Amino acid sequence: MSSQIPEMPPSEAHMKADNASLGELLGDVTRDLSTLMRQEVELAKAELKQSTSRAGKGAGMLAGAGVGGHFVLLFLSLALMWALGAIMPLGWSALIVAVVWAIIAAVLASIGRKELKQIKGLPQTGETLSEIPPTLKPGEVNR
Repeated sequence: MSSQIPEMPPSEAHMKADNASLGELLGDVTRDLSTLMRQEVELAKAELKQSTSRAGKGAGMLAGAGVGGHFVLLFLSLALMWALGAIMPLGWSALIVAVVWAIIAAVLASIGRKELKQIKGLPQTGETLSEIPPTLKPGEVNR
């Protein structure tokens, strides 16, 4: 008893490969790659649109929270001013609250300026770009 696997009929792709010229096959591959690239670009556009929509909503919510936080600080400052006004003239209590906020603003500005001075730009990108061989850099005259 011999067990033979029955031969399957050739698929459409096999028949086309057997009968098509190399030029036709390369044309098909090029067309398929072009279609794939277009589809990938469309997918990227759709994902980017969805991501930017979500980022916009999130940024709007954070902005609203910032406004709310501002009002909280404003009313807490007013409450402190009135509380101090119960033990001293209201003008002096307002001045004390304003000086406290001036000190907080100065400290935050100093820290922010220090952080900004530490920014080094795009160090990884600069390093990578410096490794590109001179023959591949557009606009440069190579000698």
